[in-house]
Amino acid sequence: MASSLNDYLNGKFNIEPKDIRTYSPLTLAYIGDAIFDVVIRSILVNKGNTAVNKLHQRTSSVVKAPTQAKMAAALMDDFTEEEAGWYRRGRNSKPHTKAKNATTMDYLEATGFEAVMGYLYLTGDMDRICELVNRGIERLELDILE
Repeated sequence: MASSLNDYLNGKFNIEPKDIRTYSPLTLAYIGDAIFDVVIRSILVNKGNTAVNKLHQRTSSVVKAPTQAKMAAALMDDFTEEEAGWYRRGRNSKPHTKAKNATTMDYLEATGFEAVMGYLYLTGDMDRICELVNRGIERLELDILE
């Protein structure tokens, strides 16, 4: 039995795990964005059947760059040294896309947050992802847990 979703997928598709230190922060942010989205969607879906457009609106309000940037700021003191390092590398990266509905700073801070989520996912630490997301939801007083 695989210890994490990532381990499970690697096993199913016969992929050798890679040294996470070789990944760019933008690669970690790429997968981290998806994982954060899945966590938020799962919270909302598992609370009960709701109209899909309402699910989308509520999810979008949380996974957008300005909210992710606020969540990162709210969690900064909670990041381990390793997480803070990945956050800084993600925030300081040079993305090749422009922020659509966010300031450049929000976009970069959100990229840092996503890099942390990606790092935790690829190291198999979903418990830590859930701990940070839950703490961030509480500190920002987001209404998705109600």
